[in-house]
Amino acid sequence: MNTLKAEKRSMDVKAKRLRREGYVTGNMFGKEIKESIPVKLQKKDVDHLLKTDNKGSQIMLEIDGKSYDVLIKDVNYNSMTRTVEEIDFQALVSTEKVHSVAEVILLNHEKVVGGVIQENLSEISYRALPAALVDKVKIDVSTMHVGDVIRVKDLEIAKDKDIDLLTSPEAIVVMMTAVHSAAVEETNEEKAAEEK
Repeated sequence: MNTLKAEKRSMDVKAKRLRREGYVTGNMFGKEIKESIPVKLQKKDVDHLLKTDNKGSQIMLEIDGKSYDVLIKDVNYNSMTRTVEEIDFQALVSTEKVHSVAEVILLNHEKVVGGVIQENLSEISYRALPAALVDKVKIDVSTMHVGDVIRVKDLEIAKDKDIDLLTSPEAIVVMMTAVHSAAVEETNEEKAAEEK
């Protein structure tokens, strides 16, 4: 499990200023924390962490030397620069189920032949105890054929008795459709019409 260092943030300093100084702002909240704790994190540390972990990942958050088992609850990006501005954490309690999401990752795209892979869901929503949290669901699409559909109920996460799915088990995660050559057909039809 990865660890991210943070410092308690003074609310006297505006978030904009902190971002200019190379920080990402955030909050940690949880059942056993009276009030949410505003934090600031080094941007380079956050960028490094987000290469492996994301929304729905469980990490250790170290605030001023004290470690907390947390869930990355939300990551907000600047829409213009695509840089992280704000990150929220939920402190976990080992006996309490939390709402989280698992990111869908499609593997072996390049091996797909004769069709187009369509990803319908990018994340799966569920509830679980901290010990059962899952942050990524990997799907190998290399063996899919045209007409194949993978639903939430077909995935390992749906078979895990410690996980309560919130996304419908019938929801389609990924499907393979035929390659449409409609443009080619149209031009052939146009040519035929012109020749008449």
